[in-house]
Amino acid sequence: MMTEPTIAVFRPDDDRMARATETLESLGAAPVPDPMLAVEPTGASPRTDADYVVLTSKTGVELAADAGWDPAGATVCAIGASTADALDAHGYAVDVVPDEYSSQGLVDRLASDVDGVRVEVARSDHGSAVLLDGLEAAGAYVHETVLYRLVVPDGAGVSVERAAAGTLDAALFTSSLTVENFLDTAAERGVREAAIDGLNDAVVGAIGLPTKETAEGLGVEVDVIPDDADFAQLARAAVDVLES
Repeated sequence: MMTEPTIAVFRPDDDRMARATETLESLGAAPVPDPMLAVEPTGASPRTDADYVVLTSKTGVELAADAGWDPAGATVCAIGASTADALDAHGYAVDVVPDEYSSQGLVDRLASDVDGVRVEVARSDHGSAVLLDGLEAAGAYVHETVLYRLVVPDGAGVSVERAAAGTLDAALFTSSLTVENFLDTAAERGVREAAIDGLNDAVVGAIGLPTKETAEGLGVEVDVIPDDADFAQLARAAVDVLES
């Protein structure tokens, strides 16, 4: 493997980016941090009159807790382990975590339980339709509360320039939105095709199948997907390819 391969990472500019860069450095890589997502709270809070409440992110949990949300006896569902950990850290009991950490996994877990009941889904403005549609198909009365919007932060794009110049060794996409925002930023700078070419000459990692499908649908070839939707696994998989 080359000395300190440059690896772009697109986590929000908070503790998640700090942990991601530390992980890459521990693997002998030179991180290129480029936050492609920023959180813009709406001020809303999950409804308190639902039978089930679904949270889909650590950020959503933190905003709900800051707003003083009380589950009021509802069955509390987390889409995955990190969301469940955040709920636990804020003193909320977690009743349901699916085996598969995804919208479809949660639908599969709840489908036999929600016919005729009220389900509150509290998340970002870019949540997958799979969750709402699947719960409604299972007979639930679904309400969605948008807790925050995901926007491209000012100053994003250093990785776009590096990709277009062919100086990125790898890029790790952690959601479909990071892929879309990366390419939108490249288009705004007039280097979309060059950036895609640069990514396709590098190692591209996707956190899961939906992210992979988004990337490949937009012309970006994906080389690695971790077994679990976990950044450390994604980083390790990408470094393994670079070392091979």
